Amino acid sequence: MELRPYQQLIVDHILEKERCNAFVPMGLGKTVSTLKAIEAAALVDDSPVLVIAPLRVAQSTWPDEVRKWKLDLPCTPVVGTQEQRALALRTDSHIFTTNYENVPWLVEWFKYNPRPWPFKTIVADEVTKLKGFRTRQGTKRAKALAEVAHKKVDRWIGLTGTPAPNGLRDLWGPMWFVDGGQRLGKSFTAFSERWFRKSFDGFGMEPLAHAQTEIQTVISDVCLSLDAKDYFNLSEPIRNRIVVDLPYKARRQYRDMEKKMFLELEGHLGPTEIEALNAASKTQKCLQIANGAIYTDESKNWQEIHDTKLQALEDVIEEANGMPVLVAYHFKHDLARLVSAFPRGRVLDSNPQTLRDWNAGKIPVLFAHPASAGHGLSLQDGGNIICFFSVNWNLEEHAQIIERIGPVRQAQSGYDRPVFIHYILAGDTVDFDVLERLESKASVQEILMKAMQRRK
Repeated sequence: MELRPYQQLIVDHILEKERCNAFVPMGLGKTVSTLKAIEAAALVDDSPVLVIAPLRVAQSTWPDEVRKWKLDLPCTPVVGTQEQRALALRTDSHIFTTNYENVPWLVEWFKYNPRPWPFKTIVADEVTKLKGFRTRQGTKRAKALAEVAHKKVDRWIGLTGTPAPNGLRDLWGPMWFVDGGQRLGKSFTAFSERWFRKSFDGFGMEPLAHAQTEIQTVISDVCLSLDAKDYFNLSEPIRNRIVVDLPYKARRQYRDMEKKMFLELEGHLGPTEIEALNAASKTQKCLQIANGAIYTDESKNWQEIHDTKLQALEDVIEEANGMPVLVAYHFKHDLARLVSAFPRGRVLDSNPQTLRDWNAGKIPVLFAHPASAGHGLSLQDGGNIICFFSVNWNLEEHAQIIERIGPVRQAQSGYDRPVFIHYILAGDTVDFDVLERLESKASVQEILMKAMQRRK
């Protein structure tokens, strides 16, 4: 495989700096870049590598990337029950992946296991999860990781999206794992006293005028920060596909529904728009299952089937690191589940204050149906990230909601920043057929006929 120039920068940075952070926006390939660096480092040191990441990313994303790029790096997820995790650790692999919640167990397990701590390299994917670390207190997982991070680990690689401008206080924890406090202070208190002051309202802290420039200078030798605008034409959005695997029961239910769908469609696909609408309507239950829930009657009662897309969206929001995210949904039960899973989110409604709050940066996650975010709405002041939790066949609605924060509106408002479009797609489902329609503008009939032929 041939890396893009900015991905090679990530590889070189990791290989040159034994302990470092890479602040790289989602969609620029930091996972595969890190894997290539691990592959190169393995020529010198063949000790196993520990990757710590959010659960879905540890369970699927890293192993999938290894397979996708055909890398000779056996990868074993250390997830599941305690027995399953212990069994996984006995596997002969080069990379072991686990989620942050399992870190205390992992550190403890090696304390009482005859085998010594084997991981000389740790990759902390979404390293901002360690922002709560303090030398005397803080989160349990960060404290457990701190026990081994410097005493038993030679190479440390922290990965996350570019920190938000208001996230300076969150840098101390991730940086401590790089250098033990050499650059930003031995304690969080020392860090705060040097670069922050109490806010005028008496609650919280705010950075001093010179804080951001000084902090960036101090950490620049071990922190690589990539800006998408340096490598992409900002007149085009940066599109990123996030593929999730359906759990076994959901996959079985989906296959049954898809067979039924194709039986109904077979012989009835024609050239007219009426038939196109009819064809699209027959895919709705498959799309619902892909999203994670299905109506049990006409339109009111529904049943949840899985939450894999919700987990993926959580990863997107976490990696945005405080930057607002516009989330597009399709079904009413999508919205119900989104509101329940992300209580800090708001729904784009007819209240003008909602729009004002979004554009003022007061809403971290905004849920919007593409049909309600059409012509006339200006959402670009609020952010530059949109994530499609679900996709639908309507070309105009899809284009319109993107345009609410799109490159043209960003430029018109004076923002020199890229627009990121994330699609959360269930693997091997009609999600991909819909996205093909949205990207190619081919007819619904044509897309579905090809899908039927592929799946026979």
